[in-house]
Amino acid sequence: MAYRLTTRAQSVSSSQSSLAQKLTDDPVTQKTAQSSVTCVYQTHIGGYWRNVTILWSKNLMNHILNISVDCVETDDHHTCKIDLKPWHFWAKKGDKTFEVDGNQVEVYWDLRSAKFSGSPEPSTDFYVALVSDEEVVLLVGDYKKKAYKRTKSRPALVDAVLFYKKEHVFGKKCFSTRAKFDHKKKEHEIVVESSTSGPRDPEMWISIDGIVLIHIRNLQWKFRGNQTVLVDKQAVQVFWDVHAWLFCDPGSSHGLFIFKPGAPESDTDNEDSSHGGDSDGSESRYYSTRSHSKASQFCLFLYAWKIE
Repeated sequence: MAYRLTTRAQSVSSSQSSLAQKLTDDPVTQKTAQSSVTCVYQTHIGGYWRNVTILWSKNLMNHILNISVDCVETDDHHTCKIDLKPWHFWAKKGDKTFEVDGNQVEVYWDLRSAKFSGSPEPSTDFYVALVSDEEVVLLVGDYKKKAYKRTKSRPALVDAVLFYKKEHVFGKKCFSTRAKFDHKKKEHEIVVESSTSGPRDPEMWISIDGIVLIHIRNLQWKFRGNQTVLVDKQAVQVFWDVHAWLFCDPGSSHGLFIFKPGAPESDTDNEDSSHGGDSDGSESRYYSTRSHSKASQFCLFLYAWKIE
């Protein structure tokens, strides 16, 4: 079998396009939505770059961590489910082993001291580590020394990169999340505030690290739009669609916000990129380890559900 080799940069772009298309094809309803954070990483396992998805979800009864690793030759994926039961202290630390295309993958986690800030995803004092071939191929959290000591494994030659994050948040007027627009720089706090009822015209504010970067007046006429802002001298494209907030029944749908680092591509850039890579235009699940992009490919999707 002839394997098509693709750089990490091309694989990230292809994966983002597929994920964006899936968001369009599979709309989310209030019945299926819950407080959740989905993070997709590019990780090297068994000789190939693969998507590793970490899903944190929480409701009144359950707090669950799901880890899935894509197969190479098929559209299947291997999943490891961890129930973080609040009344079981022992469930917050453990390890599991599963196979991915014949490669043994070990998962270690310690969430006993984890701190949360209104999200099902911990903010500090925890780790989740994936180990393959005695390498920590993915490490999430700030307890890095503890993770390496427990796994008795060395760091991977190339770090995994978070390139996609999707979060469902619930609130009345304020919605917040946090993200890194560059994996080498600090994490930013993102807050969306709105005023869609009352004597004044609907308004919306989008702030990053406490600074209002976007202020939309007359939101009833500007419920969809986009704007490029600067965050620590880095360009970030912001897209929004809050039609449901203004014209649908309360709680029946969500506002959508997309944050994508980098300036908008020009027509010339689009033409150049359309001719790059292999000429057949088909997507490949085989990713070369020879090179990878150092440029940020991260994209954040924020689903904001208004509750009364």
